Amino acid sequence: MAKEESKGTGVRIALVASEFNYDVTTMMLERAKEEVVFLGATVGPIVRTPGVYDMPLAVKALFGRADVDAVVTLGAVIEGETDHDEVVMGQAARKLLDLSVEFEKPLGLGISGPGETRLQAQDRIENAAAAVRAVVKMIARQREIRGRSR
Repeated sequence: MAKEESKGTGVRIALVASEFNYDVTTMMLERAKEEVVFLGATVGPIVRTPGVYDMPLAVKALFGRADVDAVVTLGAVIEGETDHDEVVMGQAARKLLDLSVEFEKPLGLGISGPGETRLQAQDRIENAAAAVRAVVKMIARQREIRGRSR
């Protein structure tokens, strides 16, 4: 990665975190905020949704804001006794990707699962930082494609 791509100067990133599995998602949220600041970007609005399945509505509202350049979603979809975790993750991820393309704004998928245990979810907290890095890179790439820089 080129040095200038790692800088998030002038970039405002909103964070959407699930309240479900709060112990894990709170740590993810803190890690994401640290990474935003580390990259020189600005933490935009922070929204807590009841669960991962509820995120697309919040993301759509945030993507509609002129002061939001990207959104990072944070959650842990932990396996239960049914296939519910697979349904939640599949549907949410598909809609989140659709919104990113529709609004032409990067979305960082910092959601772990489905099919993971609580311990695996805790081991994947660092994925929150990776999702932040991904949106900062995508903003830089979009600006290159459009022939402009901020």
